[in-house]
Amino acid sequence: MIYQNVLRGADPELFLVNEKGHFVSAIDKIGGSKQFPKPIDDYGHAVQEDNVAVEFNIPPAKSLEEFKASVTKVLSYLSQEVAKMKLQLAIYPSAIFPDEELEDERAFIFGCDPDYNVYTHDVNPKPRAVNPNLRSCGGHLHISWDQPNMEQREQMIIAHDLFVGVPSLFFDMDDRRRELYGKAGAFRPKPYGVEYRTLSNFWISRPDLVDWVFHQSERAVNFLNEGHKIDYNHYPLIISAINDLNYDAQQLLTQQYPIYNPEKN
Repeated sequence: MIYQNVLRGADPELFLVNEKGHFVSAIDKIGGSKQFPKPIDDYGHAVQEDNVAVEFNIPPAKSLEEFKASVTKVLSYLSQEVAKMKLQLAIYPSAIFPDEELEDERAFIFGCDPDYNVYTHDVNPKPRAVNPNLRSCGGHLHISWDQPNMEQREQMIIAHDLFVGVPSLFFDMDDRRRELYGKAGAFRPKPYGVEYRTLSNFWISRPDLVDWVFHQSERAVNFLNEGHKIDYNHYPLIISAINDLNYDAQQLLTQQYPIYNPEKN
């Protein structure tokens, strides 16, 4: 099972805050929508409003340099645009919004297309939080390769859970987002490959974490291309590590697979 000509894109989300640090809805402030993203150039960089958050899209990248430049470009664009409104970007996986910022009916539209659980092969249930004012931000990765089939897609998602999702717990300890999104194995099959939907937006908060997520994705692909397989008996550990923030499971997996060691990487 060889993955050739692998490219990586992303569609991270983030919040807006005012000068007092209070969360502000992005509705009618940025432009663009899921159906019609707002291009900012002719190369595939675009922005859009998604619920009360801002989302941006980057074109598929062959290299870390391309990937990182695209993320930097759109963040810079958004920073300048919201500064005109005396607002700032706020990169948090989750936030509780005040009632007055949720008066628009669009603030209660969550997603458009279903996503799937690679372990159960079922559609993930629609999000429903205990606190109706909870909103979350994803940092989804899009991975493409030549002539993808469903078996390849599923193995790609499981490998990303192991090499990206599990070690992301070293950096992203937010547990509120998982009330809505970000469970293990969350993905959408795409004609070009997959959308990996487990990650939050934590990795766009620092340049070194942009590097990290790209390199970890490379590790996942290299692991598969070298002919390695993830033991089916370890799937429950992966699921528990991500869904339950189970650090014991994370440590067991880190010892079993060369996924990530913060003291050496």
